[in-house]
Amino acid sequence: MNDYKKIKLKNGAEVITVPKKGTEAVVVLVLVKTGSKYETKETMGISHFLEHMLFKGTKKRPSPLKIAETLDKIGGSYNAFTSDDFTGYYAKVASEKADLALDWVADIYLNSLLPEKEIEKEKDVISEEINMRYDNPMTYAQVLWQRLLYGDQPAGWDTAGSKESVSGITKKDLESYMERQYSAENTLIVLSGAISHGEGRKKAENYFSELRKREPKKKPKVVEAQEEPEVNLLKRETDQSHICLGVRAFNDLSPDRYTQEVMATVLGGMMSSRLFTEVRENLGLAYYIQAASATNPDTGYLFSRAGLDNKKVVKGIKAILQEFKKLKKEKLGEEELQKGKDYMKGITALRLESSDSLAFYYGRQSLLEEEVLTPEEFFEKIDRVSVEDISRVADEIFKPENLNLAMIGPFEEKEKFQKLLKENF
Repeated sequence: MNDYKKIKLKNGAEVITVPKKGTEAVVVLVLVKTGSKYETKETMGISHFLEHMLFKGTKKRPSPLKIAETLDKIGGSYNAFTSDDFTGYYAKVASEKADLALDWVADIYLNSLLPEKEIEKEKDVISEEINMRYDNPMTYAQVLWQRLLYGDQPAGWDTAGSKESVSGITKKDLESYMERQYSAENTLIVLSGAISHGEGRKKAENYFSELRKREPKKKPKVVEAQEEPEVNLLKRETDQSHICLGVRAFNDLSPDRYTQEVMATVLGGMMSSRLFTEVRENLGLAYYIQAASATNPDTGYLFSRAGLDNKKVVKGIKAILQEFKKLKKEKLGEEELQKGKDYMKGITALRLESSDSLAFYYGRQSLLEEEVLTPEEFFEKIDRVSVEDISRVADEIFKPENLNLAMIGPFEEKEKFQKLLKENF
């Protein structure tokens, strides 16, 4: 598909270039290896807060309006994001505006002023973002899921933090965190699209040479402990119950992650998947139902998300558990396995048609994983997954002591649902 090259700048920052034929766009993506897993209880949400603050002004562009106008004037696309393990800033522009995009991303990354007045205003903005997530049970169920699995440690905290923690973050906190974490050693610059390897390297060196070397803080080890099925229940008068139901599983570094991903696809990754067919089409219990595999460097899980009829939520949970158990007890057919593999390869190829997805694909791997796979190498890993692998991994992860249910709905009998999980698995 696309070749890539990875080099290191003199200051220690890494650069990946991914030229792509047939596009007129250039993407500049900067990833920094820090996120909510690197935080303390006192400054919970600081990674996300800092991400917001990098859009508030630099010496060259001294206001949020000046930051936004720079790329709005040329029809550029730009944004930022924060996750457990990394934070990212990107701009996508027509190729003739590549230098402007690089200048803009480098400016906010290296020269943000973090104005006091904007910090205080942004606390209210983030508070509203937290409210928005809380008011959306589809989204908030996943916050409850993380909390259920990992509890009161960074891996279990909401990336946005809490209203209390965010309100206490100061300019000094933000400056100290940025000074320590936004270092050359922690930074990866990805350039993709209509740009050559040589040109990309030269431009990255030019715009990011001021990045300084500093030893960043490492994240604490994630503690996982579970002996029986667990439930996190939030009572709310909703018209349907929103659930996350699944198991602890493998992380990015495990070779079994590929089997886990194929299994999730067969279970609920497509409209002809087992869960979609059974829970939605045959039983009519849900509008949305899917399964997904989530893997990070130190955590991993496989779960199903669904919105279930309140009166039939027990029936829906039983149906999902039944599909989990089937993968343990009955060997998957070769035809169904191949369908899952072909779906994964096809949808990956389609996603990588865009230069921004291409940048993220190579960037995330390079930042977090031990090896960087080309799409072709990824497809080879998927192709190697066998029926026996599915049975073996299903037997290993689908155990009662791995099982977890996070749910938002008009219920408060946590013990009832714990008993349901124990008796039906």
